[in-house]
Amino acid sequence: MTFSYYLSKKKNSKKQIVISFTHQSKISHLKIPLFIEPKDWDDQMQRPKNIYTKKNKELNNKLNSIKVNLAKVLSNQKQEYTIIDLKAITSVIKKICSEEKQYYPKESLLAIMNEYLEAKKSFISLSTYRRYLVFLRLLEKFEGYIAKHIGMKDINTDFIHRFYTFGKAEQYTESTLKRTLEFVKTILNFAEQQGIDTEVRRLKIPKSKTIKKVITLSEKELNKIKQTQLPLELQSAKDWLIISCYTGQRISDFMQFNRELIMHINGKKCISFIQQKTGKEIVLPLHPEVTAVLKENGNTFPKPMEYSIYNKQIKKIAQLAQINEWIKTRKRIGFRSKEVKIEKWENISSHIGRRSFASNFYGKIPTQLLMQATGHSTEKIFLSYVNAHNNEGITMLGKYFEKIHSKRKFKIM
Repeated sequence: MTFSYYLSKKKNSKKQIVISFTHQSKISHLKIPLFIEPKDWDDQMQRPKNIYTKKNKELNNKLNSIKVNLAKVLSNQKQEYTIIDLKAITSVIKKICSEEKQYYPKESLLAIMNEYLEAKKSFISLSTYRRYLVFLRLLEKFEGYIAKHIGMKDINTDFIHRFYTFGKAEQYTESTLKRTLEFVKTILNFAEQQGIDTEVRRLKIPKSKTIKKVITLSEKELNKIKQTQLPLELQSAKDWLIISCYTGQRISDFMQFNRELIMHINGKKCISFIQQKTGKEIVLPLHPEVTAVLKENGNTFPKPMEYSIYNKQIKKIAQLAQINEWIKTRKRIGFRSKEVKIEKWENISSHIGRRSFASNFYGKIPTQLLMQATGHSTEKIFLSYVNAHNNEGITMLGKYFEKIHSKRKFKIM
């Protein structure tokens, strides 16, 4: 059973979409009540070119849903029948095209996933909820790819192989596919709690082969930034960048810092706050670099900035400070991220403060104390923020090599 989409031949500004399907060696063509402009249609992928705009996303979801439900209708028809029940097929298509909300079969993967999201919505951060929705949408596309609703019993080794085949064809990164499958395991455990049998204990997710590159600002680079003369309009962003690199917090937290949150413990100036994402209470002693920034701002924090303006300005600051080392990183090009070579300042964003804090103090301060400061629950997650390529350490090691070599050379002479 195969399906394909193409546009009707009629000379209209908007073309009607036609579905072609093969059943019992017979090819059928059926116009569906969905339309699109030819310039927005991808003939090769048989879908809208940009499936990430709201309108095209909805259209693509309907196209996937039609394939999945049509396959179910056709498989339910008795094998000996050679005449296809077009009335039943048309009814299914019309229903899908008219529905504003998508419905999933009871106890299917997507139905349980949707149930999990509703149960957890009040207890997780907005960013986490949105990330889970991305996983759900990705699995909706996968259902369209295999033209089948995924049941709990379908999630096995073959499911993982087919999912990776689909993901590579769609040019998703390995980390995206792995995170999605980890979320599927979370859903299987949730289903087990509801009394539904799954293969979760036998499900093995391949380990990621790609090493994530962590971009940070070294203390040497931070000194360059501090010493760079900047226009007055960039001063607040510079101050917040220094604060973020010496507190290790997310922008949603450090941009809310104010004088009222400061407290003293055994003579140490600290800041006490609740992390927006985790809900954890953090009490953090202020680094001398942070207290120096406060002193320059009348013993208080700079005025809060809009996130987009802050991200734009810290790039400009890093550029002016000549943080221009060439690095390899992943950048969004079109609809997917690809590895590119750019100057370091171009890749700087608000999260660099958190990563820089973890990297610059790792190995100098006990990891548990650093985790207490950042609010990370596990060492594994904390270490994902640490830059494994410590250039300063590498340079120092090189100097030791040269020193030992020169001593040995002197003795030989």
